[in-house]
Amino acid sequence: MDVRQVTSRTAHDGPEDEIVAPDEQPSAGADIEKRATNASSSAPYQETYPEGGTKAWLVVLGAWFSMFSSLGLMNTIGIFQAYTLDHQLKGQSEGTVGWVFSIYTFLAFFCGVYIGPVFDKHGPRYLILAGSVLTVGGMLSTSFCTELWHFIIAFGILCGVGTSLLFTPSVGAVGHWFKARRGLATGIAATAGGFGGIIFPLMANPLFGQIGFGWTARCIALIALVSCILGNLLVRSRLPPAPNATAKPEFKIFKHVTFTLATVGLFLLEFSLFIPVGYITTYALRKGFEPTFAYQLIPILNAGSVVGRALPGWYADIIGPFNTCISSVVLSLFACLVIWLPFGHTTPGIVMFALLFGFASGTGIAIAPVCIGRLCKTQEYGRYYATAYTVVSFACLIGIPIAGSVVQANDGEYWGLIILTGTVYVGSLAAFVWAKATVVGWRNWTAVF
Repeated sequence: MDVRQVTSRTAHDGPEDEIVAPDEQPSAGADIEKRATNASSSAPYQETYPEGGTKAWLVVLGAWFSMFSSLGLMNTIGIFQAYTLDHQLKGQSEGTVGWVFSIYTFLAFFCGVYIGPVFDKHGPRYLILAGSVLTVGGMLSTSFCTELWHFIIAFGILCGVGTSLLFTPSVGAVGHWFKARRGLATGIAATAGGFGGIIFPLMANPLFGQIGFGWTARCIALIALVSCILGNLLVRSRLPPAPNATAKPEFKIFKHVTFTLATVGLFLLEFSLFIPVGYITTYALRKGFEPTFAYQLIPILNAGSVVGRALPGWYADIIGPFNTCISSVVLSLFACLVIWLPFGHTTPGIVMFALLFGFASGTGIAIAPVCIGRLCKTQEYGRYYATAYTVVSFACLIGIPIAGSVVQANDGEYWGLIILTGTVYVGSLAAFVWAKATVVGWRNWTAVF
C-alpha cells in the first residue's frame, strides 16, 4: 500500500481544470477530486505521487521534527503567558502581555507570504536552516528577558519568524510526496505540535521552580536544536518548480470565490483557536484551581490535539478535508458554549473541555492546509497556502489582545471571552459551508469535498 502510485488529478491540462457551476456538478458522493479548481494554472505534465515508501515517510518524519520545535512552541504560549504575568511582567494587564504572543503567532503565519513562494521556487533546505537558527536563537534570547520589549523582540519576533520558516516548507514538502493520502500524512506530521505542547509544559512546570525561567528556556532551546537538526536532514521537496514559479506572492488568487471563502473561514477559526490556548491556564487560576493543575491544562489540551491531528487525517482522505474542517468547527463550538461556559469552573468540566477542544482544534490545524491544497496544483501549494495564511495571520495578531481586553472589561471574569470565542466560530462555520457550496451546490450535502 505504501508504494502504490496515484496519478494527480489536479495536474492535468484541459477542461477538468475549471470549476463548473453548481447545477453542472455530478451527483452527491461523486469524486470531487476529479474536478480541480480554476484557482490553478495548467501543468505541462501528468504528475504521479509515491503515496508512501521510505523516502516519503522520512520526509514526514523530518516535517514532524521541524513542527515539534515550531508548533510545539506555539502550543506552549499559554504557559509562558501565565508565568510571565506572575513574574517578569507582573503588574501588566493580560491584554498588554498578550501582544507578545499575538505578535509571535502573527509572524508565524504572516511571513509565509514570502516563504511559500520561495519554497515553490527553491525548495525547503535553506528555509528550514534559517528557521532553526532563529527559533533556537530566539529561545536563548528569551531566557534573558526581563522587560516587555525584550519578550516582544526575542520571543515575539525571532521565534515567530523562525516558526514560520520551519513549518511552512514542512507542510509544503509533505504535499510533494502525497496526494490521495495527503490528509493522513499531514495529520501525522502535525501531531508533532501536540507532542511539543505536552512535553514542553510538563518539562517547564517543575523546572521553573527548580532552575528558574532562564535555564528552563535554555533547556527548551536545546531540545528545539536537536529536533531542528533532524528536520534539516530529512525534509526535502520532490517536484520541480512550477513553470511560472517566482519568489513573489500572488494575491490575484483571491479572485476565486472558493479560495476567498476558505480563507475567511480559516481567519475566523484561527482567531478563536488561540484564545483558549492562550487563556485556559489564567482562566483556571482565576477560578481558584491549584496552580499545578492549572498549568497541566495545556498538556491535557494538547493530548487531545495529538489525537485530533492524527485520526482525522485518515478520514479526511475519505470524506474530504472541507467536510472534516466543518466538523471540527462544530465540535469546537460545542466545546466552548456547551461545556466551557456552564461547566468550566468544575474540575470535570474544564478537563472535558480541554480534551474535546484540543481534539477539535487539532483537527482544524492539521486539515486546514489540506483544504487549501485541494484548491490548487501541488507545485503551487506553498504559494496558495502562504497567501491564505498571510490573511489568517492578522487574526492571530488581534485575537489574544482582544480577548484579554474583554476579560479586563468584565473585571477579570471570562464569560465574555468564552462567548466571543463561540460567536467567531459560528462565522467560521458559515464561511466553510459557503465555500463548499460554491463547488458542490447547496443541495449536495453528502458530497465528498
